[in-house]
Amino acid sequence: MEDLAGSETWRVFRIMSEFVEGFESLSHIGPAITIFGSARTGRNDKFYKKAQDVAELLARRGFAVISGGGPGIMEAANHGAQKGKGLSVGLNIHLPMEQKPNRFQDKSLTFRYFFVRKVMFVKYASGYIIMPGGFGTLDEFFESLTLIQTGKLRRFPVVLMGKKFWGGLLDWIKNTMVREGMISPADLDLFFVTDDPEEAAAHIVAFHEKQIRPVGERRERNKLPPKAANETAKGKAKTAVRRKTAKTAK
Repeated sequence: MEDLAGSETWRVFRIMSEFVEGFESLSHIGPAITIFGSARTGRNDKFYKKAQDVAELLARRGFAVISGGGPGIMEAANHGAQKGKGLSVGLNIHLPMEQKPNRFQDKSLTFRYFFVRKVMFVKYASGYIIMPGGFGTLDEFFESLTLIQTGKLRRFPVVLMGKKFWGGLLDWIKNTMVREGMISPADLDLFFVTDDPEEAAAHIVAFHEKQIRPVGERRERNKLPPKAANETAKGKAKTAVRRKTAKTAK
């Protein structure tokens, strides 16, 4: 009799179980921003502090913060989310050299399969912050641009932090990819580059305040964060009062 536990068929069920667990655990977290970056970034590094600051700012504006759950930039993101009194989510991964989950996670999941974890990063994100990192960070950055460019993913803000770190890559994209027609000049508008955590957070908040939601889309995670929504509602109320006053005056 075939050993199902070691078969390809059984592997399908393990993959399905990770999807089910992820969907059930994350479906109610509300609007969230995923922050990527290197696990090798030390706590005294300037980008650790920037990641922590931008996560705190986003949490204070009503966003949950998602990271890869490990050390470095991931730890900074989760720590910043907790400092900002927001929900801190870590999506950990089993690695040959075991990744140790950081202690700043309110909700923690662990995945065996990278591709399942990547689906969770993007499915429950209302934006990406891309800090300096390695191959994994580049993978997430370019995958998000590909999905948005091809219409497979709704448009959301993608922010690169670290102008000097990303400068060489951006020069190559502009001077080689665009010049040789591999991408369109308009594709450069798919991401925003800054060094300032406040500017990064403001860009994401502004994007969501201006975004026109698809008709009939009712998922809670696609609504404006409560603070941003309240500000929008107050503005509409003031406009209505002014119109009523003007009408009465006539």
